[in-house]
Amino acid sequence: MKGYKALIGFCVAGALAFPVRAKADDRIMKLSLSDAITMARQSNFSIKAARSRVDQAEARVVQARQSYLPKVTLSETLMATNDPGAALVFKLQQRSIQATDFLPDRLNNPNAINDFNTSLQIMQPVYNADAAIGRTIAVTAKKAEEHIAVRTEETIGFQVSKVYYGLILARKNIEAVEQSIKTMQEYSNEAAKAFRTGLMTKSDRLSTEVRLSELQEQKLMLHDAIKEATDALGVMLHLDSGVTIIPTEDLVVDGVLPDADHSTVSKDRADLKALETSRLIAGYQADMARASRLPHVNAFLQSNLHSDNIFSGGSSWSVGLTMQWNIFDGMATAGRIQEAKAQKLEAMYNYEAARSNSIAEVDKSFRSMKTAQARIAVAQKSLEESTVSLDYIGAQYKTGMAMTFELLMREQAYTYSKMRLNQAKYDYCVAKSELAYYRGY
Repeated sequence: MKGYKALIGFCVAGALAFPVRAKADDRIMKLSLSDAITMARQSNFSIKAARSRVDQAEARVVQARQSYLPKVTLSETLMATNDPGAALVFKLQQRSIQATDFLPDRLNNPNAINDFNTSLQIMQPVYNADAAIGRTIAVTAKKAEEHIAVRTEETIGFQVSKVYYGLILARKNIEAVEQSIKTMQEYSNEAAKAFRTGLMTKSDRLSTEVRLSELQEQKLMLHDAIKEATDALGVMLHLDSGVTIIPTEDLVVDGVLPDADHSTVSKDRADLKALETSRLIAGYQADMARASRLPHVNAFLQSNLHSDNIFSGGSSWSVGLTMQWNIFDGMATAGRIQEAKAQKLEAMYNYEAARSNSIAEVDKSFRSMKTAQARIAVAQKSLEESTVSLDYIGAQYKTGMAMTFELLMREQAYTYSKMRLNQAKYDYCVAKSELAYYRGY
């Protein structure tokens, strides 16, 4: 029997030791909201991806420089042949032809000849209207990606704010529930004493235990909410999974509501600027399609070195202009112009839709903020009243002058009032962040 008890004691000691060791390995990070947003802008993968798209757009701008920069090509070609015409031409290009090469028998049956052709070609655009417009499109597209990257940062910042406030809410609710558990534990002890002395029924005694179980369940669920909020915040900030985040701020409620004028939706909001830029790009694409009907003029310079032994022999050069005019391409250009016009209309409609939605979201956020402010006042008054009521019934209960169900009703109302107040403050802070996000200030 003693050995059995010793084994149980060893198991209990081990079970207590391991969780403590696991917690010791966790890192605790105290974090303000501004610091969290700054970390997200530095580490969030969505923001990094948006910045990478800006880099891609910059690369396309570099590529578009071909509209005015020359192209230089160096090539080397080796050929061996006994074709009569080619053999004669190669000897002329190599500057090695002799009088005997024009004898009929030598012309008709030449010896095999080797030709090393080293060629340097430079192509310089002179007039390519559509290519020049293409470069304008590339530059404008880069600006659109920059606007999108800015809006991505704002979106991630807003999401971080919501999760951060949610973490504060869960922690404040746990504090409320733990305080209620402590209070109900005291009343449960009183009920146990009364039950043992025969002053309370078993049903009343068990009702306090049921309420304690409900509060313990709420506490477990709130611990899960804290873990979920911490995990979500850790993903957005690119933190290790073992980090415990402790918010250093509270759910702060301002006393004055901001102006609700619709005109405060900024036209310079990043996503609206991106849509406006998309409309410009669609217009440029139509211009580019029209310009493709114009002639393309390019200058060229070509130098050739022909020899039967590489890098020796005869050299020559050529310089000139080429003009290419696409007179008719089977309605392909007309189709591109029509498509670009439709894309411009789509961009305009998307811009107007986004702006209209922004006004609606500003209205919604303002209403939520105003309602939350009113709810805070109601919840604060309710908390004060429920505190007085619980204190009074608690005192009555200890003297046996109040029923158990009265105590439970007052305690539930008290706990609910605290959590209602926390929720209203959370909704206010989130609505304030939403208002700033949709206004674009």
